[in-house]
Amino acid sequence: MGSEFRTTWKVHRAVSPPLLRSELIADESLRGRAFSSAYGAAVESWLVDLFDEAAILSSTDGEGGPAAPVTGVSLLAVGGQGRSELCPQSDLDLLLVFDKGFDPEPIANGIWYPVWDAGLKLGHAVRTVRDSISLAAEDLQTATALLSARHLAGDRRLSSELAEKARLGWRRRGRSWLEELGRSVEERHRTAGEVAFELEPDLKEGRGGLRDVHALVWAREAGAEVDPRVLADLQLHHDTLLEIRVELHRVRGRPGDRLLLEDQDTVAQRLGLTDADELMASVARAGRAIAWASDEAWYEIGRTVTKRRPRRRRDRAVEHGLAIREGRVAVADPEGSLDPETVLRVAVTAARHEVRVDLGTLDALDAAPPLPSPWSDEARQLFAELLLIGPAAIPVVEALDWWNLWVPVLPEWEPVRCRPQRNALHRYTVDRHLLEAAAEAAPLRHRVDRPELLVLAALLHDIGKGHAGDHSEVGESLARRILARMGYDTADVTAVCSAVRHHLLLADVATRRDLDDPVTIATVARRVGTMEQLALFRALSEADALATGPAAWGPWRSQLVDRLCSLVRRALDGDAPGVTDAAPSFPTAEQRELMATGETRVVGREDQLVVVCSDRPGVVSRVAGVLALHGLEVVRAVIHSEGDVVLDEFRVEVDAARLVPWERVVADVERVLDGRLALASRLSERIGSAHQRRPGIHQLVPLVRFDNDGSDEATIIEVVGPDTPGLLYRITKAMAEMYLDVRSARIQTVGDDVVDTFYVVDASGGKVVDPEVQHEVRRALMFALDEEL
Repeated sequence: MGSEFRTTWKVHRAVSPPLLRSELIADESLRGRAFSSAYGAAVESWLVDLFDEAAILSSTDGEGGPAAPVTGVSLLAVGGQGRSELCPQSDLDLLLVFDKGFDPEPIANGIWYPVWDAGLKLGHAVRTVRDSISLAAEDLQTATALLSARHLAGDRRLSSELAEKARLGWRRRGRSWLEELGRSVEERHRTAGEVAFELEPDLKEGRGGLRDVHALVWAREAGAEVDPRVLADLQLHHDTLLEIRVELHRVRGRPGDRLLLEDQDTVAQRLGLTDADELMASVARAGRAIAWASDEAWYEIGRTVTKRRPRRRRDRAVEHGLAIREGRVAVADPEGSLDPETVLRVAVTAARHEVRVDLGTLDALDAAPPLPSPWSDEARQLFAELLLIGPAAIPVVEALDWWNLWVPVLPEWEPVRCRPQRNALHRYTVDRHLLEAAAEAAPLRHRVDRPELLVLAALLHDIGKGHAGDHSEVGESLARRILARMGYDTADVTAVCSAVRHHLLLADVATRRDLDDPVTIATVARRVGTMEQLALFRALSEADALATGPAAWGPWRSQLVDRLCSLVRRALDGDAPGVTDAAPSFPTAEQRELMATGETRVVGREDQLVVVCSDRPGVVSRVAGVLALHGLEVVRAVIHSEGDVVLDEFRVEVDAARLVPWERVVADVERVLDGRLALASRLSERIGSAHQRRPGIHQLVPLVRFDNDGSDEATIIEVVGPDTPGLLYRITKAMAEMYLDVRSARIQTVGDDVVDTFYVVDASGGKVVDPEVQHEVRRALMFALDEEL
């Protein structure tokens, strides 16, 4: 009957007005809830028409004419549509309920087919009330969807019966539903990430997203009591995310709730905001408000309703006038006076016992006197102790920050609050990154003499990002002011400020400079100064990288930093820099044997390609081109020549999921060295326009820098620019055309950019010092950065 009914419906429907969906989506005056209301009303009016016409057709065999009011069947909006939160690409969540004995198929077909024909996604079901309630008793998603059930058309008696029974069943099983709902919230947070702090947040499912607000509504319907202070302004923050989600759907033109970098600028523009940074700051504010409310509510629900909190958290007194009552840190005497250190005592106690802070105490702390300048010894010790607790300190600091209690402790925090970092490396906003760095530093305390200085440096290393200028230099100045106010002595201030100023030193030098060059090691040793500072720098480098994201730290980077530290340690001890037992010699004995043959030899294994051939211009660029042809990313290249024979060693990034096809790579290298491979043409065919840089990422400004002081024997050229396939080939080709001989190279990818460093000599074997030659080399390299294959 479905196909016959569909044909009849199309004939009848031809005279009816269509759903003006595209016009509504194009109306930019409708934003957020206003759009959802207007769009929802239009959709539902259209659905009611569909229902009525389908009912007429099913009862009159398509002959038209008056029909009795429909009984025994009704159409309801459920889920997001039931909540009146439709966005441009939302599914229509519909439920057709019917009495036993009623045939719903004609009406169902009369609704579903037109919806599909209109290009809308449909979440639909056809059930009796009894079947719906039975399913809701077993399935959380169905149960919560029915909580927002709303009558659209047909027999209102059925809709009311379903809605009433769904709510009654939810309340009757409130405790068990709360347990399951709480578990689903935790799992969703683990998988969907953070709305407030992540680079590309999931506006709906992430921690602090729209779904957390829905879950709180469902929890209250199940009988959970939530403190009104927790719910204050929650709707406002919900509507902020809803408004952004509406524009995201408009921009993307397809379903999806993750606010990707490539869409952020356009969404910001559509909302009338200055830029994507302003957009992401508003996302962060809304997300952290919702996350705090969600965490607060579910902590209390777990403690009082589902009893999921461990028994050890019974009421007890703790030192300094504090108590843990009903699973929360509280001031023992609410009527007593508070001293300036109380906020830090409360924070340390909450973090140490992994409990939350009593809401009344948070209110009371607002009236506590400010910390003096300089701080007391106790305040200084408490602050360090809080940071040294590690990850458990993060939610405590976030709670204090949400209640405006953290900035009074650390006023310099304000400019980095909710500040986005729109690059492919950083996962978090600046403020969350600093907290994560301190938490990552805490377990590394055994590596340094003064653990409190390590966590302070970690907390402050990017504090300058809230200001104009080089963030390391600005951060050093801010850190000096902060530490002086805290009361640290001159030596401690100098140690931490030096670490803040040079927090990128070890990682940058390890990945961008030749560690076999004595000048490099001596330069680092001078900046570090002492063994104690070297240990501090090393631990801070690791903590910073781990807090940045998975791409910022790994075995290769760790090994390079460790080798650098080993060399610097020997230099600080007075040994000749640049020699270490841990560093393999180059060339190795095996490589020297290859050179002694005088023949062209190409060997590839594991992560290394070795090429021995006659020394002539362009060898490095040709080999780099072949590696690009096979999709291999070069991370290091070193060159050694003796007489008319050159040895090139390339290290490539190895993916555990993909073996390097060395047999094919070696064959192509041999062909290109013999002039039997049209490399440029093949690269163009292989790469073409396949590489698309992700829009929205803050790009490093392309530049070329010359350094004639960092090495005794070569000019160091640093090339910065967007990462594109075949870039190393183009750069080294440009150098060969300028008669520059590459002696070694460090290739580093930073998100979607590269920071490549080359040690080069000119045709006479000397440094590139002539300003006119430097100008021409810079011009050639800038062209290579911009060149299309």
